[in-house]
Amino acid sequence: MTRPKDTTATFIPSLRYKDAPNAIEWLCRAFGFEKHLVVPGAGETIAHAQLVFGNGMIMLGSAGTHGGAYDELVSTPADAGTNTQSAYVIVQDADAHYAGAQAAGAEMVLDIQDQDYGGRGYTCRDLEGYVWSFGDYDPWAD
Repeated sequence: MTRPKDTTATFIPSLRYKDAPNAIEWLCRAFGFEKHLVVPGAGETIAHAQLVFGNGMIMLGSAGTHGGAYDELVSTPADAGTNTQSAYVIVQDADAHYAGAQAAGAEMVLDIQDQDYGGRGYTCRDLEGYVWSFGDYDPWAD
């Protein structure tokens, strides 16, 4: 059986945004991501970007601009009308993170609350409709 590589994070979600340059700035401002790598594409597009949050990372690019087979496999929430997956991000202070995301215009879909399984968190949509959950529950902690 293949073993995972001993690296920082072995799972990295990949997203496509209609307006990736704007999404990058918004994700950094609203959610606290930091730019790790941004590769501009033709015109006002992004060929590839990597944003980090702690030891986690997302990769993203402009939707429908690469012309490759991968573009045919993925769509944005605006194209699909829904999300088929979402990310949970562990934050140190869920209330402070909630306030920052709300101030940046994130659409709160599940308000901040204490969870039955422990921790405190909330769920929102970003500026292009992706669903994100943030909370202080850490499933790795004892």
